Amino acid sequence: MEKKYFTDAQVKFLKKNKYVKRVSNKAITYQLEFKELFLKEYGPKKEVEIFEDAGLPLNILGICRIKNCSESWRRKSRERGSVEDTRKNNLGRPTTRNLTKEEIIERLKFQVETLKQENEFLRQIQRLERRYQPQQSPSKKHLK
Repeated sequence: MEKKYFTDAQVKFLKKNKYVKRVSNKAITYQLEFKELFLKEYGPKKEVEIFEDAGLPLNILGICRIKNCSESWRRKSRERGSVEDTRKNNLGRPTTRNLTKEEIIERLKFQVETLKQENEFLRQIQRLERRYQPQQSPSKKHLK
């Protein structure tokens, strides 16, 4: 299936919509407010109707993009209870720009918390291994 790109005119039109957070020729990101509105109205209304009512026409977005958003938001809502965008929280590829001191501190705090959790997990594994390892008799220890 061929990917549908937005024209420059469509990008300009979509940028004016209050429910659009970011848009480029390749992708569109919606405001959290719209995602929550969508989930609230979904059921009695069909996906396309909700997008059309929000000023996001089917002829620009395409049915595939609308269906994929709908499926993704409903799944995230079921799994996490929220459709909030988590991409900004993932470390992913390192940034090439210089970070502010606050951003550096936040990243280091996150890294410390992650390492604490990993260490605790490893301690628990070691405890379990010691608990369930077969005990050797004292006479066998001296033979080695």
